[in-house]
Amino acid sequence: VQHLAVAKTLKFIADKEKADLVILGKQSIDADSCQTGQMLAGLLNWSQCTFASKLEVSEDKKTAKVSRESDAGTEDLQITLPAVLTADLRLNEPRYATLPNIMKAKKKPMETMPA
Repeated sequence: VQHLAVAKTLKFIADKEKADLVILGKQSIDADSCQTGQMLAGLLNWSQCTFASKLEVSEDKKTAKVSRESDAGTEDLQITLPAVLTADLRLNEPRYATLPNIMKAKKKPMETMPA
């Protein structure tokens, strides 16, 4: 799947859900190129931050403090919301689907969205 097609689909979902923050991984299994998040931010015309390792949203939900990893060390940034973040592995610990939930997912309806 092309990165731009994924970004366009995610834009459709973000618009539909009226999202203020979209968090994506930094890697994909096929290309590992970290392009989808940046493309999505461009399509939405939102702020973006890559390789986020810590996130704190302000109480008024208009800004967020983000720590990100870089070659020079850790950078602390403040971004305006809405925004797109790509996450470093330290931002969240993944949850793995249990077998019962996998079986339930097979029975759920699947919605088709434009790319």
